[in-house]
Order: sequence, then C-alpha cells, then structure tokens
Amino acid sequence: MAKDTKMLNLALQGGGAHGALAWGIIDKFLEDGRVNFDAISATSAGAMNAAVLAHGLATGGNDGAREALYQFWKKVSDAGTIYSPLKKTPLEELLGIGIESSMSYFVFDLMTKIFSPYQFNPLNFNPLRDILEQLVDFEKIRACKTIKIFVSATNVQTGKISVFDNKIISADAVMASACLPFMFQAVNIGKEFFWDGGYMGNPAIFPLIYHADCQDILILHINPIYRERVPETAAEILNRVNEISFNSSLMREMRAIAFVTKLIDSGWIKDEYKSNLKKIYIHAIRADVSMQSSTVASKLNPEWSFIKNLYESGRQKGAKWLKENFKHIGKKTSIELDEYL
Repeated sequence: MAKDTKMLNLALQGGGAHGALAWGIIDKFLEDGRVNFDAISATSAGAMNAAVLAHGLATGGNDGAREALYQFWKKVSDAGTIYSPLKKTPLEELLGIGIESSMSYFVFDLMTKIFSPYQFNPLNFNPLRDILEQLVDFEKIRACKTIKIFVSATNVQTGKISVFDNKIISADAVMASACLPFMFQAVNIGKEFFWDGGYMGNPAIFPLIYHADCQDILILHINPIYRERVPETAAEILNRVNEISFNSSLMREMRAIAFVTKLIDSGWIKDEYKSNLKKIYIHAIRADVSMQSSTVASKLNPEWSFIKNLYESGRQKGAKWLKENFKHIGKKTSIELDEYL
C-alpha cells in the first residue's frame, strides 16, 4: 500500500560537528519515506547537510541521499583525525577529559585570539572544500526542479545577509555559509566577501515564506535556546554567548511570524490584503535537552564516536517527531510560538 506522503520545508541551523544531530533527523525522515522536502533554507553546517541532501535526492532519491550524507560525515570525521588541531593526549583520554578542557583546545583558542587565519593559514587550506567538491555535483542541484535550496552567508562589508538559491548555488556559496572568521579567510564570490551565515540568519526563514509553495516549515535546532543553569565559568559564559548570538536572528524572525499569524487568526487583515499573506505552519525539533552538554569546543570535535552519537540521537528525535506530529503537517502549527517571544 502506498504511503501517505506530505510536503515539508526544512530550516537547518549551523553548528559545526553538531550538525550531525540534524543528519540523524533527516536520515530518519528519508528512511520513513512519508515526508518529501519542497525547500531547504540552511546555514553553515546546515548548508553542508542541505547541499549533500539535495545532491543525493537529485541523483539517487531517498536512498541516494542517505548514502551521500553518511559519506559526507564519515569523510569529515576522517579528515578531522588528520587535520584537526584539536587532539586529546593519551593521558587526557585516560582521565576522560573533554575536548573543551584539553590542552590542544587551550592552545588553539589562544592562537586564534592572537593570530588571524590570514597569518596562521596563509594558503587558506580547508579540507571541507575538497570533500564537498568530491561528493556534490552542484550543476545537478542548479538544474534540479524538485527541491529548492537557500544557503545564507553574511556579507563582510555590508553586514547584510546574502541568500544563494538553486540558480547560483556553488561550493563557494556553501563554504561562505560555513566560514568562521577566526578560522578561515573570508570567501570571495564575485566582488564580495562572506563570513558564516549564522551571524545574520541561522537559518533564514524568509526564503521559505516568499519562495516555497509548501506552508509547513520544520526548524531543526542545533543550538539550545533555553538553559536552566546560569553559566559561571569563563568557558560556560563563552559557550552561552555563542548560543544566544547564533539564535538571535532566528528568534527575531519567529517574533515576526508570530505577529503575522496572530493578525491572520484574529481576522485583523482587511479582505483586500489577505491575498498578499500566506498562513505558515511552524514545527520544530529543539536541541535544549540533547545538547545540554555541548560546548563551543565540541562543535569542532571530529571524532566519529561523537558524530555517530549525535546522529543516533537525531534519529530518535526524528522518529519521535514523526510519531507525534506527522498528522499536524498541512493542518496546524505544532509548537507554541510564544516560547520564541
């Protein structure tokens, strides 16, 4: 018997290695087969997931996308074991010291505060580019008519968000979206320079409202919005500042969505203007609980065991969401928008 399928738009946050959590959720959706993706808006690690997902769907359907995402994350981990500056010593491994407390992270953090990537990485080497170019055929994504993709980056000179869609998506665009300025040189596209998209849209929701046909948007959170305990140590404070900063643009967009939704639901829009507005159903898979132990340092952790644990956690989250919320797709918002206000 054919499955009852529904359409969803995906909004994928960035967060380095934490993007493996979103990989697990997406993998479960692809395995389940009841959800098709109309459009994806993504930033940073989310942009990596989006590009690989779009390529896999365009070339091999759901199974092709699952295999492509696996290959991407495995290659990222393999490259990390060779090139990552963050490596624990045997003693640190024995004592169970986390990567955020390791000597290598302390040295790396200090180095990035003293030197810029133009100094310590003058050749601008980034193994992620090689992995992307090996696994993703961007010409096929540009030619694809079945899924829309929107990748966000921050324009260094104007401070504005730039969105790269199917027509102009490229390896450069994805690398720009994931360009952390303390680690990599700004990505040059045309006459403009870009940094990580998370500063201005993590992810950007507006492309899904204006350019996607589907009314439903599922946000896959990587950065916790809520933490019960107030941070006290320097590392904890830095981590929380990072989370708040990379959630801020999303929170502002959610406030705007909540406002327009209230106008529509309350009948406050004049009839002559109703056709200019679209009712949006918002869904979300939050990371508040699963990422409580996460840190800024763990976003740079390439260990396969760490990535695989996040993947498995994501699969569990995906299965739970489908069980509880598949019935709401196309009918109503399944979250409390007030939680974002």
